[in-house]
Amino acid sequence: MNREHIYKRLGYRFRDAALLEQALTHRSAGRGHYERLEFLGDSLLNFVVAEVLYRRLPDASEGDLTRMRAALVREETLGGVANDLALADAVQLGGSALKSGVYRRRSVLADTVEALIGAVLLDADLETARACIERWWADRLVTLPDPETLKDPKTRLQEWLQGRSRPRPEYAVLEVSGPPHRQHFRVACQLADNDAAVEGTGASRRGAEQNAARAMLEKLDA
Repeated sequence: MNREHIYKRLGYRFRDAALLEQALTHRSAGRGHYERLEFLGDSLLNFVVAEVLYRRLPDASEGDLTRMRAALVREETLGGVANDLALADAVQLGGSALKSGVYRRRSVLADTVEALIGAVLLDADLETARACIERWWADRLVTLPDPETLKDPKTRLQEWLQGRSRPRPEYAVLEVSGPPHRQHFRVACQLADNDAAVEGTGASRRGAEQNAARAMLEKLDA
């Protein structure tokens, strides 16, 4: 691991190199891995992003702020930040994990970014860690998504119906199949004030309900 290259990517030079080593060490490599730092970084990331959104969007509702924060701290976004920082080749793994390509999994890269945030906080202070977050997320904080596009299908369906003074949709589990560790759900979504009904499937009840709600929205739009 070339520390100088990493310092340049991060825009931060660690005083305690051991913290950087820990932040980049996956649990497969043994003790001294990044999971405790990840816990710390996750908490700080959520706080800083929430504060930035609160300051920049004075007219946004609590719901909109919540949805935008979730979009900015989700695994997909963290994985994108990790790619921006070229962290895949810097993660330290044990032999079996290295052979399986774990270091390229988005979840591992996302965890590494959170661990680095925690490491910067311990190595320096809150303001320095905050500055790193704002710098690493700079483009994403400028091009914020429309909150309406972040609403899940169930929320959008309920709001569509409420806006027309219609009752809430009803969901019912039609079938659960597969072994306990790999269940598959089939759910129906029906409108209480007419016979319109659709189905959705998913690996969880919630996922199946979301897919059913999406199908109902498409049916109503049509």
